[in-house]
Amino acid sequence: MPNLLRYFGTLTKPRLILWCYAVWYIVNVSLHFDPHPRLWLTSLGLSAIIGLALVLSTRTSSNGTTKLEGWQIFRLFLMPFCVSSFAALVKDAGYILIFPPTLHENVIAFSAILAFLLFAMIVAPLAARSSVAAAGTLRRETIEEQKPL
Repeated sequence: MPNLLRYFGTLTKPRLILWCYAVWYIVNVSLHFDPHPRLWLTSLGLSAIIGLALVLSTRTSSNGTTKLEGWQIFRLFLMPFCVSSFAALVKDAGYILIFPPTLHENVIAFSAILAFLLFAMIVAPLAARSSVAAAGTLRRETIEEQKPL
């Protein structure tokens, strides 16, 4: 099974939630996209400032330094970018909290999330079988290597 399918098939609940946020963001940004560079550059600047502060605040504590993985650091910079660009894009668009003003836009966003969750549910058993098969192959290879010649 390709790595990307295995990744989506083995997502934990917190990561599924983060992916649902990403799908919501992508749908809403695509529906209200603004090509002006100023919006995106401002969001990048805010992302750099806030992302650095988030990295500093999550890495250091009174007990020492915590090692963060690359994807964790990426997400600490991505989230402020998404929040600031989303806020700028939907300003004066009639949103109620994070929900678009029209039923049509909400249906599109929720349908995209549902499609993603169904996809993850479909590939989960395939990923599990693939992992079991890979573990069995690895075990057989290890046993064969240990046999005396």
